[in-house]
Amino acid sequence: MPESANEGSLPRLPHLSDATLRDSAHMGGVEFGPKDATVIAELLVKTGIDLVEVGMVSGPNSKDADLVLATHEAIGPERSMTLVVVRDREQVGRALDEAERLGVRHIMYSIPTSEQHARLKLNSPSAKFLNVLARSAISQAKERGFHVTFSGEDGARTPRERLVPYVTAGFEAGADRFRLAETVAHLSPWRMEEVISDLTAIDGSEIEIHSHNMLGMAVANSLAAVRAGAQWISATVGGIGERGGNAPLAELLTSLRVIHGDTRFDLTHLTELSRVALRGAGLGSAFQSGPTSPHAFAYELPGQLTHPEAYETLPAELVGNTRELRVRTRLTPALVAWALAGSGVDVDVEGFTAWLIERQERDGAPVLDQEAVRKAAVDFQAA
Repeated sequence: MPESANEGSLPRLPHLSDATLRDSAHMGGVEFGPKDATVIAELLVKTGIDLVEVGMVSGPNSKDADLVLATHEAIGPERSMTLVVVRDREQVGRALDEAERLGVRHIMYSIPTSEQHARLKLNSPSAKFLNVLARSAISQAKERGFHVTFSGEDGARTPRERLVPYVTAGFEAGADRFRLAETVAHLSPWRMEEVISDLTAIDGSEIEIHSHNMLGMAVANSLAAVRAGAQWISATVGGIGERGGNAPLAELLTSLRVIHGDTRFDLTHLTELSRVALRGAGLGSAFQSGPTSPHAFAYELPGQLTHPEAYETLPAELVGNTRELRVRTRLTPALVAWALAGSGVDVDVEGFTAWLIERQERDGAPVLDQEAVRKAAVDFQAA
């Protein structure tokens, strides 16, 4: 188990799973390939993520087979987990056959628990049918030797009197872990604590939270779940995922570091992870989140560049990002001096700044970074 937290708000530091290579399949227009999976999975493991969730299986000839196999090749099947769709006993059997063919060791059952989702996907809102189906699916998987996490899809909107018996039945059937899916962002952090507390009170329970970010509270809700006793958090790189996305990994890990003193993870890979994942998803840099954003450590005030420790929660280097000048109209000699430091270019800073401002005004004030200022200084010398 993870070491104890150094702040009283968390009973223990959580395990982390990452669903980038699974939840991205639900995001419109996004599809990763085997090469993406290899790079992303390796970087996640280097960061210290315990489990990489990849692909979905509902029956034979899964379209995610290549993605799953590439991930296994990169990090091994013991560090990965694949979602198995649950609809009825026969379908589950076929899906488990496919999971075995792919060499999957950890499965995560997706089972809708709210009446609305159960009616849509199981053709029955019956709580009794839901519990019987979960027991059957879990028993089948345990008989085959799988490590089994079972979910409560739309669990955050599932009433206590329906959710608690379902989770209890799953653990009685031999499940290893339960994932509460806040499929439809619904809970406040304080309400999340109440829901999780009901689940951690179940004998033998191991609880994971998978929170969506439509209301912007996925990280807060994830930490609230751990405060209430959850032992796992599910996140994604950049918060990638369906609708409003999921708990963004960089914000989650840096929150654990700053708020709870959690130093277990190597954060230097976070910016590269964001760039690789979002490039592979075709989303561009605008989707990069928190401390991995190109703007996270970009400044246009000289005091911020010369004394960044006074303004930064964490230094840029810690998350694999870089500190830079990015200015349009607020150019000053102090900023120019910072940009030229160490460049070997020797110019009259006051005169060069005035020349550069004049050129900015003439050309429509394009954004200047450190490299652009240095190149302009060479032009100024030659003029």
